[in-house]
Amino acid sequence: MKIAIVGFARDGQAAYEYWHRAGSEITICDQDLELELPKEAKSQLGKNYLNNLGQFDLMVRTAGLPPKLIADANPESPDILDKVTGNIDEFFEASPSKNIIGVTGTKGKGTTCTLIAKMLEAAGKKVHLGGNIGIPALELLKNNIQPNDWVVLEQSSFQLIDQKHSPHIGVCLMVEPEHLNWHADMEEYLTAKEQMFVHQQDNDVAIYYADNDNSKRIAALSPGAKIPYFAPPGAVVENGAISIDGNELCKTNELKLLGQHNWQNVCAAVTAVWQITQEFDAIKTALTSFAGLEHRLEFVREVGGIKYYDDSFGTTPETATVAIEAFEQPKVVILGGSDKGSNYAKLAETVKSNNVRQVLTIGDMGPVIAKDLLEIGYYNITEGGETMAEILANAAKLAQSGDVVLLSTGCASFGLFKDYKDRGEQFKQEVEALGPP
Repeated sequence: MKIAIVGFARDGQAAYEYWHRAGSEITICDQDLELELPKEAKSQLGKNYLNNLGQFDLMVRTAGLPPKLIADANPESPDILDKVTGNIDEFFEASPSKNIIGVTGTKGKGTTCTLIAKMLEAAGKKVHLGGNIGIPALELLKNNIQPNDWVVLEQSSFQLIDQKHSPHIGVCLMVEPEHLNWHADMEEYLTAKEQMFVHQQDNDVAIYYADNDNSKRIAALSPGAKIPYFAPPGAVVENGAISIDGNELCKTNELKLLGQHNWQNVCAAVTAVWQITQEFDAIKTALTSFAGLEHRLEFVREVGGIKYYDDSFGTTPETATVAIEAFEQPKVVILGGSDKGSNYAKLAETVKSNNVRQVLTIGDMGPVIAKDLLEIGYYNITEGGETMAEILANAAKLAQSGDVVLLSTGCASFGLFKDYKDRGEQFKQEVEALGPP
């Protein structure tokens, strides 16, 4: 079989290893002329890397590449997208276990997936966690997955847009506008998310956020059982506790996850796990011990009575909003970055009404956010700087003992930083360099 691996980042490398073991003839297609390639691989590199793909029997698309670009580059092959697959579709075919849980949504996917995995592990299940969260799905196959194991996959809209398989349990978190610089429009974004559920069977389960119309719409396409969370019969927050089926699992103040928005993620995870096991103590242990993922409202350290939090993973106005609302104390908030086609009016209102002492604006969207703030009468705005050292030094000067300095930019990171991880790591390095507590 002649296979093209289209895009050779981590997903592409996992795909190459998988199909190389099967003895396929593989060509790596990538725009980077400087790639280090396996000796056995053929290549098609440079600006024309998407041309003449119709010659291949199968194309394995990297998640970050819109399928439309493949179609546009090959007008002589109108049915070319029928030959395109991805890591996760092949994983569904090859996995010895069909006990697969998929999680999608705008934000909270990684937290929810990890919490599901930790609860199942606490209940004695063997669990494999991957997908968009870090380990490509095809790499999981090297972990000796057994038929009774459970697999938890985080799935982005980039992966789902042309996916042809759905998990046994699908979870749709809150869905709000995002990635509109990648998707043609909001309708395409929603349709991509729907692919998690449209291929389910009658005996599958679709779990959705009861208070979000987009989440309801997406899960409604499943032919399986549809179960809301944040409303019965799924997990709910009532009387200051997380409960399901009348069972109080833990108090909300026992959760180590910060912010009321994480109550949604907790309820989503509990609702999914409750379909598999109802081992009360195991679920409670995981809920009260999990403190969250890196760059998600991550406490870095306290210096001079000021607490520093890294929420660099939050790249939309909605995530910045919930991060700001997670803290009652005065805040110095770092906002701005590169454009994702977002609107910042609601974020500006959140800043004005949530005890924000000062906003530091950064990047291309800094002036846009500043304009929205000024229009509603919020004036405590400072330009943050061009490097993280400058940004952090300015934040430390403006904050007072008892304050929180919060990196939750509401924007993508490109321009000043490589990605959200680079931005978060630089923030943490500069906080560590501030000196003794």
